[in-house]
Amino acid sequence: MMSGSYLTNPFLFLLQTLFDLYILVVLLRFFLQVVRADFYNPISQFVVKVTSPLLLPMRRVIPPIRGLDTASLVLAWALKTVELLLVFWLTADRFPLLLSLFMAVPELVELTINIFFWAILIQAILSWINPGTYNPASALLYSLTLPLLRPAQRFIPPIGGIDLSPMAVMLALIVLKMLILPPLRGLAMALGG
Repeated sequence: MMSGSYLTNPFLFLLQTLFDLYILVVLLRFFLQVVRADFYNPISQFVVKVTSPLLLPMRRVIPPIRGLDTASLVLAWALKTVELLLVFWLTADRFPLLLSLFMAVPELVELTINIFFWAILIQAILSWINPGTYNPASALLYSLTLPLLRPAQRFIPPIGGIDLSPMAVMLALIVLKMLILPPLRGLAMALGG
């Protein structure tokens, strides 16, 4: 629709940013529930309030599976699919529904890996800047990253009081992204093409 227009790039940037931020919050709600983060944390409350308008109606239709909030995952997938459809429509005057449905999966996998990567990095930086001080963000980051950091800390003990496990997990996440995303994207293109 807007392909070649002067306003295409800024509009696409805003569209993708708004969609991605909301999808990020939806995924955070899912992961914070999985790790049983503090529900009364102000950041948790923000996540719940922002996602509830779309998520609560979906929960009436999509039940949890084994205690996991599958409605959050379906909402994230649906939002990413809509975002991709809009991007295709605005840039190529195409509306490839199947391709968007399948391409949403590797995009969400990449976003998930990025969530954990940045959570670990921010937690590490906060521990250097203001160690031992409680704040709502560091408490949630700790809850979110502990399932990944705890196994690494068993294999990599602190050296001279410095915990190197965050660096090891971040490197593993980058390698995981390099190994998983290309085949997932290739499969999505093959299935949706």
